[in-house]
Amino acid sequence: MRLILLFAILLSFSSCKQEDQTEGVKTSEVLNNKENNKNFNTYCNPLDIDYTYMVYNSSRNISYRSGADPAVIEFRGEYYMFVTRSFGYWHSTDLVNWNFIKPRQWFFEGCNAPTAFNYKDSLVYFAGNPAGYGSILYSDDPKSGKWKPTPSISNNIQDSELFIDDDGKTYLYWGSSNVHPLRVKMLNKDDRFLETGVKKELINLVEEEHGWERFGENNFHPTLKEGYMEGASMTKHDGKYYLQYAAPGTQFNVYADGVYVGETPLGPFKYMNNNPMSFKPGGFTNGAGHGITVKQTNGQYWHFATMALASNAQWERRLCMFPTYFDEEGLMYANTEYGDYPRFGSNHPTNAGQHNGWMLLSYKGYVTVSSSLKQIMKFTSNDDEVEVTELPVEKNAEGQVISKVLTDENPKTFWVAEANDDKQWLTIEMLNLGKIYAFQLNFHDHESGIYTRTEGLRHRFSIEVSEDGTNWQTVVDRSQSDKDAPNAYIALNKPINGKYIRYKNVEVPGANFAMSEFRVFGLGLGKVPAKVEGFTIKRENDRRDAVFTWNSIKEAQGYNIRWGIAPDKLYQSWLVYDNNEHFMRCLDRDTSYYFSIEAFNENGISEKSDIIYVE
Repeated sequence: MRLILLFAILLSFSSCKQEDQTEGVKTSEVLNNKENNKNFNTYCNPLDIDYTYMVYNSSRNISYRSGADPAVIEFRGEYYMFVTRSFGYWHSTDLVNWNFIKPRQWFFEGCNAPTAFNYKDSLVYFAGNPAGYGSILYSDDPKSGKWKPTPSISNNIQDSELFIDDDGKTYLYWGSSNVHPLRVKMLNKDDRFLETGVKKELINLVEEEHGWERFGENNFHPTLKEGYMEGASMTKHDGKYYLQYAAPGTQFNVYADGVYVGETPLGPFKYMNNNPMSFKPGGFTNGAGHGITVKQTNGQYWHFATMALASNAQWERRLCMFPTYFDEEGLMYANTEYGDYPRFGSNHPTNAGQHNGWMLLSYKGYVTVSSSLKQIMKFTSNDDEVEVTELPVEKNAEGQVISKVLTDENPKTFWVAEANDDKQWLTIEMLNLGKIYAFQLNFHDHESGIYTRTEGLRHRFSIEVSEDGTNWQTVVDRSQSDKDAPNAYIALNKPINGKYIRYKNVEVPGANFAMSEFRVFGLGLGKVPAKVEGFTIKRENDRRDAVFTWNSIKEAQGYNIRWGIAPDKLYQSWLVYDNNEHFMRCLDRDTSYYFSIEAFNENGISEKSDIIYVE
């Protein structure tokens, strides 16, 4: 009988291109191609799953959902995703739609930093407690939730990764520290995964050379200089071993995954010079670290990773998914550009995971709400305490409450209604008429009063659209839904023209109805921005730092800076709203870079600027 063994570790605390226009190019080539008129699925980061409420911090009456440190594997043509402290795991057939499985036997309630591996139809999972001890569970039917234990214990493990090579030799990588390196030890999979005695120290952070490894929001902290190295993950591709690791801290916008490459599972490993391989520091939701790379049945790689929300607590996080590639030099990289905009799902034959061309229509839209208990801006980065600013109440001439926080592209600002009932609503008047394709509703946990995995939670609401603010059409009806969707992403079956959006609440989980952002995606009916001019880059005396400036464009919502180690390897990007200057601390000291920039708005993305080389 084929066994599935599942291995996870408890960590103590860590962790269209349409016709060309005179001023630019309509967004994505994929929208008008004949093959793209088919019904391909889409998704949007953060992933739309029923995240679990955390026990951690419950003693302080802090209630919030979180999903982090994903371990995703393919098993018998389907997919399983294990997530920190989730009291179970998720199953999918397409990597887009996920259903939660509650295990019949679960020996560790909420595990930290899980790792999973499918070896010749065996799924291995290692579970431990906060002290770093772990036992082995196995199953040949994970979809049923049935598991059995293997009588073995491993200790002194945090943020582990199990890897079984083609020859059956088994390796466990682990580490979560701002001092100690990642390590590896060999296990005997044929003898209860007992240790063989082979142990080795592998890699550590080198912050003085690698700017992106520096601790803190935007890679700056006033006191702590050492980032955390954690979240080891191993991918074997074309005979080489890609050891992935996360830095500098899960609560930061610059949380990322880097790679060292070796010829054997034990190394030696060499730093990959296009690092980090998974990086999303700008835009609405940030972070793309502590992840795992999984190979789809069609050969496409995907990198699942952790995004930082960090509003109620440092450890409030979400999940993301990006397509991942190996270029002709064997460099590994994930496509994270416009990483929280809608993306093609796994069934697209040529552009799976890439931005599908739908732009943000709702940015800075004029919002009125039914009532307002409070409107808040939160900030958490350097410790586990939360800075809270209550915003003053504003009303329009008709006496309606205005809420600017729902269209500001900031997940740490939010609105709380006076009640959680069907009398609550919000209306968005977008700046311009547009063709609407999708919505993303980001609900917020404000004193929800839920502290663990809870069954029967549901988000019930409807959404209406109007061109004139008078005549309305219902386009989404979840008024009787039993779906729990804290980051609900809803793509319409057919696009609809609209300028006004009205959300009608029925009920949401928890004591309060609160929302951080209501995002509307589609295509505007105007022109894309002009090509950016005056783009300049100045590397500071500290070569890890650089200052960027450019001429502002009136019709632009924002700008996307791209860079990389060669003109055809601009694998990194940083999305900036409104500003025409930017400062980053994430460069590698001894690396030369190539840079470009583009402008974007609700109508699409401009032509890229000329590429600039900077030593």
